[in-house]
Amino acid sequence: MENRRKNKNFNPNNCGVTHFLNRIGGKWKVLVIYAVSKNVNRFSSLQRLIPDISKQMLVNQLRELEEDKIIDRTIFPEIPPRVEYALTEYGASLMPVINVIQQWGENDLKNSRCDVLGNLKQS
Repeated sequence: MENRRKNKNFNPNNCGVTHFLNRIGGKWKVLVIYAVSKNVNRFSSLQRLIPDISKQMLVNQLRELEEDKIIDRTIFPEIPPRVEYALTEYGASLMPVINVIQQWGENDLKNSRCDVLGNLKQS
């Protein structure tokens, strides 16, 4: 079954930001890339680390990342078969961007005017 993405090639103004978001935008891909970069490289480990992602969504995200050559999927000829994921060199080139996003998020959490539920804190 072919995986069809709605927005993969949508970029009417040839914009770099739009291209970036077409590749790794969405709720889960950055988390999957970050986890794989930290050697969380098995499907079940990714499910445990990101408990809110459904099994089918994780499968779809991994397939898209593999299709875009961001991750490699290696199947080991064992019984039972073992599959591991790793960042490609191209995928690793995203890590400086993801690290900046992580740092921004950590700084914003420290300075946030919201509590963990998103409610404004009383000053």
